Parts: sequence; structure tokens; C-alpha cells
Amino acid sequence: MFHDSENRRKDAKWCIGVISICILIYLGIRHIGNIANAVFWLMGVAKPLWIGCILALVLNAPMSVIESKALRKVYRGKRPLAILLSLLLISGIFIGVAFLVLPELLNAITLLVEIISNGLDQMAALDNSSALAQTPLADFMGKIDWLGLKNQLESWLKEESGALVGRAMGAAGSLVSGVVTFVIGLVFAIYILSGKKKLKTQACRLLRVWLPNRLSETLIHVASVCSGTFKMFMAGQATEAIILGTLCMIGMMILRIPYAPMIGALVGVTALIPIVGAFVGTIVGAVMILTVDPFKAVVFVVFLLILQQVEGNAIYPRVVGSKIKLPAIWVLAAVTIGGNLAGPLGMLLGVPAASAAYALMKEATDLREQRTFQEVKNNESA
Repeated sequence: MFHDSENRRKDAKWCIGVISICILIYLGIRHIGNIANAVFWLMGVAKPLWIGCILALVLNAPMSVIESKALRKVYRGKRPLAILLSLLLISGIFIGVAFLVLPELLNAITLLVEIISNGLDQMAALDNSSALAQTPLADFMGKIDWLGLKNQLESWLKEESGALVGRAMGAAGSLVSGVVTFVIGLVFAIYILSGKKKLKTQACRLLRVWLPNRLSETLIHVASVCSGTFKMFMAGQATEAIILGTLCMIGMMILRIPYAPMIGALVGVTALIPIVGAFVGTIVGAVMILTVDPFKAVVFVVFLLILQQVEGNAIYPRVVGSKIKLPAIWVLAAVTIGGNLAGPLGMLLGVPAASAAYALMKEATDLREQRTFQEVKNNESA
């Protein structure tokens, strides 16, 4: 009798749980717009905090290596020193490449403006005795008012100067706001890294106290697997960026393209940024080479596009996959699906997420296989 009432109570709880979940799913689908607005509002309010969490994840990878290897014999002040060295390492790479590339890029843009202006003057000064007058394009070129085109360009720049100043001021305001948000996030990341052991202990304690034991232990294990996977992913991403930058530099030297070391370093650093980084490296490199040899600029763009295809389909899956122990085919699938779902962020997080899911699924499959084998063995012995 008692056993029947206990079963009925369990069945009633199960039915109530299923009905509650169905109601929540229905309400969520019906009010999906309001829920999305609320989520975006919360993300905007907590923007410095989640930026700090992302920075903490990124900085934790080099910091762990520095702590365990470079500072393994240091016993006092190891954590602050490791955080400082990690910040100096990452910021030094980006700042060094910026100081290396930006002056040449500004000179290239200035030179391009001068070339365009002088070219318009020369086209306007052409006469019938020039060599161009003997070509089939002479009639077409003669119908164009090159001097008027230059004057229109100059007048448009003067008219738009006020609007450009306004846009520049708006961009400067947004930049200042972004810098302040980034600084707050960086401070938050430093606090997370300096007390990560204490935060981990507190989080595990909360999970074990407020959740069922099996669920809390599962969540802690999942978080541990995801953390280790992300560390290895960052190491693989850095290795892949070094390989790509080196191959770009070697290929440019073979093709006798100028600025090979500089553009190779730029391509290697921008390779850390999914999708956008490839375009930034290609455009900046092409502009710099264009001022020296336009044909070599075209050759560079074609070469880099081919190299990126080879890197994305052959090198990246093997290098990153070997670091995170994920087969190359699943790395390529994670990059493709993540990019289609969430753009650059999806490509960045898709690979470690797929690796963590792969590791957890492998563990669960092995455990279930062992249990099944044990049950079969027990049945045979019985």
C-alpha cells in the first residue's frame, strides 16, 4: 500500500513537471520578442562584466603557463606577477604590430591620395600629341572632364568636411565609451584571475548546497572540461596564427612582394580574430603594397586568399584539433556551423564548445558501455 502511494506521488510529480515545462515553453515561444529584448537589455547593462569574463578566459591561458613553468620557483606574489606578465605579453604583441604597421599604412594612404590627385591632373593635361592619343581609348578618355572631376572631388570633400567632423566626434565619443567599458571589464577580469581559486570554491559550494548532488557534480565536471578545453583551444589558436604568419611571410619572399616580414606579422596577429581578421590583414597589406607595385598588390591578394583557404580547410583543423583532441572533420564542422549561427563569435566559441561536447559525450558513452557490459556479464553469470 505504501509502495503504491509512493509511486503515485512520483507519477504526479513527473506529470506536474512535464506540464510546467510545456507551459514555460509555450509562454517562451509566445513572448520570444519580449524575452529577447530583456536578454539584450541585461547584456547591455552587464556589458563590462561579461567582457571581463571573456578577458579572464583569454588571459587565463597564458597566465596558467607562466605560473606553472616560468614562475614555478616563485612562492610569493606569483599570481599578481603572472597576471602582469600575461597582460604585458598580449598587449605587447598587439601594440608592437600596431606601431610596426600603422606608420607605413598612413604613409601608403597619403601616397595613394597624392597619386590619385596627380593622376587626375595628368589626365586633364593630355593633348593629341601624347602616346595615349594613339590608343583606341583616346576618344573615350577625351570625353571625360578630368579637371572637372578633380574639382568636384575637392568640393565634395569641402562640403562633407563638416559632416565628417561630426561623425568623427561621434566616433570619438563611442571610442571613449568603449575604452571605459573595456577598462572596467579588464579590472573585473583581473579580480577574477586574482581570486579564481576562491571563486571556484564558492561556486562549487553553492552548487552542492542548492542543487541535487548528482546534478551539481555533473555541472562542476562540465565546467572543468570546458575550462580545460578553452585553454587548449587558445594554445592551438596561437600556434595556428604563428604558422599562418610564417607561411605568409615565406610566400611573399618567394614571390618578391614588398613588406614581407611586416605583413606576415600583421596577418599572424589578425588571424586570432575570426573572419574579420582575414579581411583586415588582406586589405591593409594590399594598400601598403599598392603604393610600391600595383601588380604585386593583386598577386598578394590572390596568394593570401589561396593561403587562407588552405589554412582554413587543412592546417587549422589539424593544428587546433590536435590541441583540443577533436578530430579535424569536427573542427571544420564546428567552424562552419558556428560561423553560420553567430558569425565571428560563433566561429571563435564553436570549436571549444564542440570539443567539450565531444569529450563529455565520449565519457558518457564509455560509462554507458561499461554498465551495459557489466549488466550482460551479470545476467550471464546468473
